[in-house]
Amino acid sequence: MDPRPVFERATAQTARLVADIRPDQYGLPTPCSEFDVRRLVSHLVGAMRRVTVVGEGGDGMSVTPFADGVADEALAAAYEERRQAALKAWQDDARLDAEVVVPWGTVPGRAAVAAYVMETVTHAWDLWDALGRHGTLDPDLAEFALATAHRALPAEPRGGQVPFGEVRTAPAGSGPYEQLAAWLGREPVHGGNEG
Repeated sequence: MDPRPVFERATAQTARLVADIRPDQYGLPTPCSEFDVRRLVSHLVGAMRRVTVVGEGGDGMSVTPFADGVADEALAAAYEERRQAALKAWQDDARLDAEVVVPWGTVPGRAAVAAYVMETVTHAWDLWDALGRHGTLDPDLAEFALATAHRALPAEPRGGQVPFGEVRTAPAGSGPYEQLAAWLGREPVHGGNEG
């Protein structure tokens, strides 16, 4: 299938979350234990730069996965700018079947875009959780990301070269975001930070 429409929806959802961050929330912790909100958004901007370079035929390994040096008040605009560039970079249908270089290897373009959907959706949940779980997230995006995660990321091994923690158990009745978080080694009932 063509993952680009899902990628556009996933990045639009994330853009809305990033745009709603208050200045006092950038230091909050996230379920992605190595990132606070500021570092997570910097990573989201960097990931959009990387997926743009890959879509343009470049080497994804040549791009830093962070937007270091971007001021907090400029992060939302930087994300939207990079998001639009990424969407443009993948407009050519031929890119979907072209071999591309990403941090986890050489894969067809469609597989790379699907993986970036998974990353974007997962980090949207991280951000939503950190900011207090206000509003709702699109469950269809999480279903797509969860299916991608199950195909691309085995339960073992984890850690080291595989940058995810051990699979956790999602509580009974968990939705697709909590199931995705658990599969990627996060605590699905983190609970967010009110405020």
